[in-house]
This record gives sequence, structure tokens and C-alpha cells, in this order.
Amino acid sequence: MSVDVSDLADVLVVGGARPLRGRLRVPGDKSISHRALIFGALAQGSSAITNLGTGADVRATARVLAQLGATIGSEGGAVIVDGAGIEGFTEPGAVLDCENSGTTMRVLAGVLAGRMFLSVLSGDASLRARPMGRVVEPLRAMGADIDGREGATLAPLVIRGSTLRGLRHELPVASAQVKTALVLAGLQADGETEVVSPAPSRDHTERMLAALGAPVVVDGLTVRVARGAPRSFELDVPGDPSSAAFFAVAAAITPGSDIVIESMSCSPTRVGFVEVLRRMGADVELTVSGEVCGEPVGELRVRSSALVGTMIAGDEVPGVIDEIPALAVAAAFADGVTEVRDAAELVVKESNRIGTLHTELGKLGVGAEARGDGLVVRGGRANAGDFSSHGDHRIAMAMAIAANALEADSTVHGWSAVASSYPEFARDLDQLTGSGAS
Repeated sequence: MSVDVSDLADVLVVGGARPLRGRLRVPGDKSISHRALIFGALAQGSSAITNLGTGADVRATARVLAQLGATIGSEGGAVIVDGAGIEGFTEPGAVLDCENSGTTMRVLAGVLAGRMFLSVLSGDASLRARPMGRVVEPLRAMGADIDGREGATLAPLVIRGSTLRGLRHELPVASAQVKTALVLAGLQADGETEVVSPAPSRDHTERMLAALGAPVVVDGLTVRVARGAPRSFELDVPGDPSSAAFFAVAAAITPGSDIVIESMSCSPTRVGFVEVLRRMGADVELTVSGEVCGEPVGELRVRSSALVGTMIAGDEVPGVIDEIPALAVAAAFADGVTEVRDAAELVVKESNRIGTLHTELGKLGVGAEARGDGLVVRGGRANAGDFSSHGDHRIAMAMAIAANALEADSTVHGWSAVASSYPEFARDLDQLTGSGAS
């Protein structure tokens, strides 16, 4: 049962250094959930999705798709998407509110670029400040007619559907959202579209579309797509590794912990944090047991252990970019120095995560140095404190797991930020620890 986000308190109190024990299935992967809804709307027929992600970002995608003519309901615990194919999308009667979801805005820009009507994508103040030129520029090269603030580098984005042509795109930065937007534009374009990434990034789009019969071929870091569409499907969404990473770190840093995260997505592009934790000395075991809709699925076991500092840099960064707040907490409790480089993307997330991590780790009492493309964390004895989410769900969860490992109570202000991805986090933390999170 999901948590009503309207009931979320804005202050979380955590403490007690209670170990995490037991088994948990985290909510459905957010990235897969977005794509499942969109692909269901693009398909002809009815698709059934269980364990859909429960966060506000996923609900934003569902609401936008409904404005575009998709029928989305529920039946027997499943979300049912009745798709009429991409030709069934209709002109919305109002602005499409993506709320705080960059995935919703960037990915649907690729869909709407080829629809012969006017649409406007907007969102909250945070989303309107996040960069959109990275997706607008290559879509324009395909023939898309997109306008927006500051040369269409910022939302709102005004999209006038047009005929698209397939092109070869060489992305300057690995980005699953941009890749997905271009692939979905390519499904509507004349000729073949190629998207070449400089490094691995999340590959849910190409895995799922290929499994659903769409004309998508993967060749190393290149994805090729022709005109076509996915078929309808049934999908039990595997658990979100980015959410699981917070519990993995919490177990690693809290003595006496031993947990298993069940039915988790084990895509190699999503479990890079496991290798980082292993390198830091964590007792972690990842076991792949099956596959659903092209996605490997398995379980992650983590036991408490002594950690040491490490380096996170280069091609490893895109695969752990969303887990860096959790890994920064692991670094705070580790012996030695951890350095994060080549992660300038952190600046344009829901908060400037370089700055917000620097601030909140400082409140923990550990040494932290902010740099232009990352940060340095000098692990040491952490102290309880009065922390802030800065309106960022991953900063909120990071400070909660840090606080859980400490004897004295700490507070996390702005806790309601977790609504965007994991409104049940405090409940699940309480389930595993009995810590009295409130």
C-alpha cells in the first residue's frame, strides 16, 4: 500500500543506531515506471503494470499522458494503460504540468516532437530552472519545432509537431533521458536514427522496446531505431536500485545489520553503486535470478562492515550519478578519503547536489570539500544534527540513513521532498530497523 503524499510530515526524526534486518521489496523502479506508462500509451491495446513506482514523478507522467488522450486506470492491483498507438495522441487543452519530473519533460519532448499539434511542457520552479537545451538541440536537428525560454534551453517548452527525419546523434554527455527522447522521436521519423553515447547510461528504453517488438537494435554504445511502435504488454516492475542504494548504505554503516532487497532491477547500468560499495569494503552480494521485459531481476544482500574511502570518477559516474548522495554518506562513515570527480551533472539535479551534500555532510561533522565537478569527503566520526533536504528527495534520504546510524536523534527538515520518488521511505526504514522514525 502506498503512502498518501499529502500525509507526509515535513520533519523526520531518526536515531538510535538500530541495525537494519530482514527482507524488503522497494517500490517499482522509477525509470522503468515512467517508460512502462509511456510505452503502454504508444502501443495498440491494453497493458497491465504491477508494482508501478509510487512517487509523484511517476504520477506526473500518468497525468500528462491522460491529458494527451491515453486511458489509464486500475484493476485488481494493476495499472491498466489502454493505448491507441502514437497516432491516438490528441492535442491537450491545457499546459502539460510535469511538476518536478525531468524525465517526464525530456522524454515526452521526444514523443511530442512528431505529433502534429501544439503542446506546452512546463513544471515547478525547480524543473523550469533545469537545462533543456541538451534534448531540444538534437530534436531540432531532426526537424522538431521547439521553443522556450532562453533559446529553448529552459522550460516551458512549446512544441509544434512536425515531420521528423532520422539522424545520427553523438551525445556529448551520457544521458538516458536524452537518449530515450531521441529514440522515441526516431520511432516517428523518416529513415534510421542512431544515438551514440560516450559512456554507458541507463538502458531501460532499449531493453524494453526491443523486448516489446519495436525496431530497436543495440550495438555497444550505439542505439539504432526505425519507424515503429511497441506492442502491449504485462509487466511487474522490478524494485528501484536507486532507492535500494540508500538501504544498502544504511545497512553497511550500521553495526549488526543484515538485509535483503528482493526483486530488484539488476541492469548493469543501474547497479554500479554495488561495485563502489564492494570497493569500499562493504559485504554485498548481488544475485540475478531472472528477467522481465528485457530487465534482469534479482536480489541484493548487504551486511554491516568496515568501510574505506575510494575514488568515483570517469565512465563510472553516469552509472552512479543518482546514488552519489547515498555513497557520500558511506564515505562519511568510512576510514580515509573518498573523492568524486567528473560529476558536474550533480549541479543541475533537484538541488545543486555538490553544494547541498557539502553543506549537510558538514553538519554531520565530517570533512567535505566541494569542487566544480564533484566533492571530497574525509570520513570520520559523525555527529547527530539538524539536517535539511533542500527540497531534494535524495538529499533527504541520504541524511535519514546517516542519522539512523547515530545514537542520538537527528532531524531532517523538508522531509516531504521524498514524495517525488519514495513516499514510503520512512515506513520502510521503520520496518527494517524499528527505529521509531516519525
